[in-house]
Parts: sequence; structure tokens; C-alpha cells
Amino acid sequence: MRLLPIAAVSLTLFACTGAEPGNSQPAQNDEGGRPFRVAVVADFDAPWSMTFLPDGRMLVTEKAGQLILLSADGKTKTPVPGVPPVDSAGQGAFKEIVLAPDFATSKRVYFSYSEAGPGGKGVVLARAILADGASPSLQSVETLFKATPYVSGNGHYSGRIAFAPDGQHLFFTNGERQKFDPAQDPKSTLGKVLRLTLDGKPAGDPGLTAKGFHPAIWSYGHRNLLGIAFDKAGNLWEQEMGPQGGDEVNLVLPGKNYGYPIVSDGDHYDGRDIPDHKTRPEFEAPKVSWNPAISPGGLIVYSGKLFPQWAGDLFIGGLSSEALIRVDVNGTNARKGDQWPMGARIREVEEGPDGAIWLLEDGRNGSQGRLLKLTPAR
Repeated sequence: MRLLPIAAVSLTLFACTGAEPGNSQPAQNDEGGRPFRVAVVADFDAPWSMTFLPDGRMLVTEKAGQLILLSADGKTKTPVPGVPPVDSAGQGAFKEIVLAPDFATSKRVYFSYSEAGPGGKGVVLARAILADGASPSLQSVETLFKATPYVSGNGHYSGRIAFAPDGQHLFFTNGERQKFDPAQDPKSTLGKVLRLTLDGKPAGDPGLTAKGFHPAIWSYGHRNLLGIAFDKAGNLWEQEMGPQGGDEVNLVLPGKNYGYPIVSDGDHYDGRDIPDHKTRPEFEAPKVSWNPAISPGGLIVYSGKLFPQWAGDLFIGGLSSEALIRVDVNGTNARKGDQWPMGARIREVEEGPDGAIWLLEDGRNGSQGRLLKLTPAR
């Protein structure tokens, strides 16, 4: 079902009944199984990520390199200059923006973007001061870390950011840039989850560093990591696009090899087989995988009060699946929950201050780039 292209319209979507046997049932309520209403709040040009400021305003990144400050009511969009040049060809984009743990006092934001440089292209981690006021801007921009090596091509940059519960480290994802083998290369950061200090210094898994790995690597054998988030217990969850099928949700553990491209629950796009995870138990297997693909985009661990039945569950945007996907989490285990059709490619998922779930449409391949707010149907 496609949403009507009218701002601020309120709609009700019906739950998909495709939950696997044994899983928690799709959400039901007195309106016949419709778990949320959707309000269209604003429109953007190929938006990529978003984050909330303490006062309810939002920062939204757009693919080509624009940063937009959106008022809390969604009515006013203010461009924020100061973003470094972005190479937005292919899957390149102004990737992610998040508030520093000490944002209330430092006014720092951390962000990632793809750039062209000597020898190819890569993803960059940076931070800046958000100068607020009548003319907001990014100031004192610092480059903290760059993927290594830079390579040719325009795919699989990743570039997601999550701050560790200790407040002293951050985790940064580097995709394998559609080059396959770098995901297993101990000297490359491609196809890896990285741990860094807040200043961007490598602080990877000590066991891997002792074996000669790049000192930022925390886990490896990943493909295109487009979502990463901590739960309340301190577990780190990650989702990534597989090849043809085999999209994954992983529990990220230090020093572990997640197997790509040696194993995957999907296959190469040219039809060549990739052995399944179950054939190589020495590699860390995903907690959940999808075949056919959902093309995951964005990830949150839900902690709000509006949907208490989903506390601690994962929410993932679906691109090719044009869906919002819920993954049922129980401690360190996970299984498929609901998959709701949204009628557009969903690039990003975020939780609002009041517990509403917010989505960004991709703005490409027929989707409009709208910002959507989801609240309980009843």
C-alpha cells in the first residue's frame, strides 16, 4: 500500500502476517491488527540519516552533502553549511550524523561521508561544533579517521557510528567496497567494525592487534554494514546487506570473524554459490538472515514508551523490500518478528524523544524522500 503524497496526513498500515512459527505474534490491537499510524512530516532530497537535538529539532543529512536543521514541528528547514565536499556517486553520500555523548556542553556532532582522494575513494569519520542560532553552521571540522585503503568504485562505504556505553569509545563501520577479499584482510579496515577513541585513535580488539591486525579492528568478515546500535545491556547489534540474499543481523563480538566472503546465506549476483554459514562453524553466524533480501537500511534498538511491547527489539528499514522490519530480541538471541509494507524504500529509522518511531524514505527509485512519524494506532 502506498502512502498518499500529502504532508501531515495520518494513515494506518496493516501488519504483515509473515512472522515465523514460534515468534511473537504480529502486534494486535482493538483496530484490527493495525499497529501504528503514519504522519508525513516533511520532504527531503534523498535523505540518508537523522538525529534529534535535545529540544526536539532534527538534523537530517541528504545524499549529495547537505545538512538540514528541521524545526520540531517539521515546518521549517534550515540549511547548515560547513559540510566537507562529499563524493555522492553511486552509493556515496553524506552518511551519518550523531550527537556526541557530551553534546549538551560541547555542542559536538560526529558524522561520516564518502570522499574521493588519492588512489580512489573511501569513507571518512569527522566531527565538528554545531554553531546554533539564526544562521547555524558546522564549525571547527576535524577529520578523525579514514578507511584504508581507498579503492575504486562507488559502493559499500557503510559509515555508521555508535557510541559505546563507556562514553569513551565509538564504533565505526567500514564496508568492503564490493571488493570481497578486503573483509578478510587483517591490514585493511574494509569489511570491518572498528573501535576508536572519541578522538579517532585506533582502539580495536587487543587480541586481533596482537596478531598483526590493523589496530582499529574490533570484528571482521563483514560486507556492507548499514546499521549499528547498542542495547541497554551493552550488546552491540549490527545489520548488513548480504550479496544476492543473505542479509544479516549480527551480535558483534570482539575478535570474531563473520565469514564474508567465504560464507554467506546468499549467493553471488552472477549466480555462483557461496557456502552457507552452517558449513563453516568456525565463523560467527548471524542471529537472523533473510533470503530473499530485505536490503536493510538503518537500525535502532527500541527503548521508548509508546510501544512497550517492542522494548529492546530491533527496527530496520527495508530498501528493496520497501518495509519496516522488526526483529524480536531476547537477551543475545534474535529472531524475525514483523515486516510491515511501507510502499517506499526506507533508508533510516530513528526513535523520537517521546518514543515515536521515525522513518526516512530513500528518495530514489520511486520513493519520495519523506520523513514519517509512527505512533500507536489506538
